[in-house]
Order: sequence, then structure tokens, then C-alpha cells
Amino acid sequence: MNDMTQALKHKNAFIGFTVAGYPDFEKSAKYIVDMANAGADLIEVGIAFSDPSADGPTIMNADQKVLAKGTTTEDVFRLMTEVRKHTNVPLVFLTYTNPVFKYGYEKFLSKMKSLNIQGIIMPDMPLEEQEVFLNIAQQYGRAFIQLVTLQSGNRLAKIVSHASGFIYVVSSLGITGSQNELSNEADKIVTSIKELTDIPVAVGFGITTYDQAKLFSSADAIIVGSALVRIIEEHPDDATTYLTEFIQKMKGARNATNQND
Repeated sequence: MNDMTQALKHKNAFIGFTVAGYPDFEKSAKYIVDMANAGADLIEVGIAFSDPSADGPTIMNADQKVLAKGTTTEDVFRLMTEVRKHTNVPLVFLTYTNPVFKYGYEKFLSKMKSLNIQGIIMPDMPLEEQEVFLNIAQQYGRAFIQLVTLQSGNRLAKIVSHASGFIYVVSSLGITGSQNELSNEADKIVTSIKELTDIPVAVGFGITTYDQAKLFSSADAIIVGSALVRIIEEHPDDATTYLTEFIQKMKGARNATNQND
């Protein structure tokens, strides 16, 4: 986990997201590497799921197209094997409990370790039901990344106590995707978290523009998902230049913000 923690300790980090296998196996592997080359400090790789409760229409559409091809969890690990031939960028999975449970917690985490995938996010696993998975994740040295929402309230300290790798602060109510207004309450939550832990804090959900990337100056990183998936959706065969330009622009916004702090 040291690589991931160090990558997010610079106050201007950028975390990108993409769906494994979208738009196809070869392009998916290439675009993950392209994102790393463009300056993404960490990349979340989504494992397509039939009922992605936290995801908006752009990511859901990508999930459905990947699942329609019959893509399996084993295919995702095969994709990660290909990616690891070309980049050592820190990687984490974003998925849901059912695919990991069906594959087997220990088998899944062991495979993650062998591919140096440093952490996992599972938005639908309640805090009260995490003990078994959390213990196995610790045995394999994998981070179980916790989500904090605008409604976490008095549960904040307990969530933070379970956290490793980084803490994911959800900047808006609802699902992922474009948001015209992001809540400034997220920045207050970041400050509260930093009073409890030294673990890096990243803010995501709905960040799509340069101006939005300049918000949340107290966070160590921003997370962008739907905007990147939309670029791939619009340019499935030649997304490299568009991904690179977008990531470099968003990184520039973060650098400008923190130079002004």
C-alpha cells in the first residue's frame, strides 16, 4: 500500500476511473496505460456488475456493454495482467460485494496481491458486515477503501477506523455522473477526517470540469469517473489524445489550486 499512499500525498493527485473491458479488451488495457502516462496518480478499475447501485447512466451503460460480451472476473484479472506489462501505476478495483463473494474473498485478494492491485472499493458492503473481508484483506496487505458520504455524521470516526489506502469522500448525494452543483460540505468532511487520521483523502462523484477540479483544496486527490468513461464512449477507437488532454487539464487545475493555498 505504500505506493498508493505516497502517490496521493502531494495534495494535487488525480485518480481516474474506467470500466475493465470497455470498449473492448485491447482498448481497455491501452486506455488504462494511457491514463497512467497522462499523469493519473492512481486508477480505479471498475468490474462490471448488473446492478451497480452507486453508478450513474454513463458507467451503467459501459457495464452493460461489457457484461453483454460475457466478461467474467477471470477476464478482468487477465486484463490486469496485460496492463501490468506496461505500467506500475497504483491500481484499485471498484466493484460490488456479490462478484467478489462468488469468486471467493481469499482467492480474489490473493489474485490482487499477485498483480499488485493495491486496494478495493465495495460501496454496497455495510460497515457492520466488513469484519470477515477486512481481516482477509489485511492478511494479503490489500487496502479496503472506505467511503464517507455527506450523511455519515456520527459514524465518521468508526468508518475512518476501518480505513486503509485512502478514504473516498462522496461530494454529492446520489449516484456518480455529472453534477451541476457539488456540495461544499465535502470539504468540511475532509477537514474532519484529517483530524482523525493521516490516511490520504480523495473526493469524487460528479467532478467533471476544470473549475470543479479546483474545489476541495483540503483533499489530497480528486476522483473522476463518468467524464473519462464518456470520453471512451464517444471515441472508442481513438480515445488516447482526448483522455490525455483531459487528465492533464484536470491535473493543472489541482496544481493551480494548491499553489494558491
